[in-house]
Amino acid sequence: MLKPTPIKRNPALVRFSKDHHFALLLIWKVRQGLRFDIEPQRINNYIIFFFQNYLEAHFKEEEEFLFVHLDSNSGSRIIAGQDHAALKEIVAEIKSYPKNKTISNEFITRLEKHIRFEERKLFNELQIMLDKPELDTIAEKMEALHPHQQEDNWKDTFWLKV
Repeated sequence: MLKPTPIKRNPALVRFSKDHHFALLLIWKVRQGLRFDIEPQRINNYIIFFFQNYLEAHFKEEEEFLFVHLDSNSGSRIIAGQDHAALKEIVAEIKSYPKNKTISNEFITRLEKHIRFEERKLFNELQIMLDKPELDTIAEKMEALHPHQQEDNWKDTFWLKV
């Protein structure tokens, strides 16, 4: 059986992919919490924290630096934009119903699907479509915004079995 070839990511998009990896860790942590039957409010508090401190800015950067290069009628741009809107709505629902376990699962399922879409389709389209100066400009803007790797400083490590 052939192993899938890793995607060669343009340096301009590496920061976005690292953010996605960081978000995939959120998904893993939430799944662990759900598996360990952790109180939903603890899990949802973490989702809200992560969204407000990391994902919200990440979505804004994608919209400002990447989506603008796609035609407004582009299927990929429409899907990615709809995903961002849906995830924001789910977080608003989590804030309203912090004890609801189903919403936590809905959020991570939608977020994982969104990340896979961007990594496998949207970013590949952009890498083909954008020229070197455009990609270099994106890389410079992202480096200026994020000179250091993100750290998750959430204290309630509910995902660890103790």
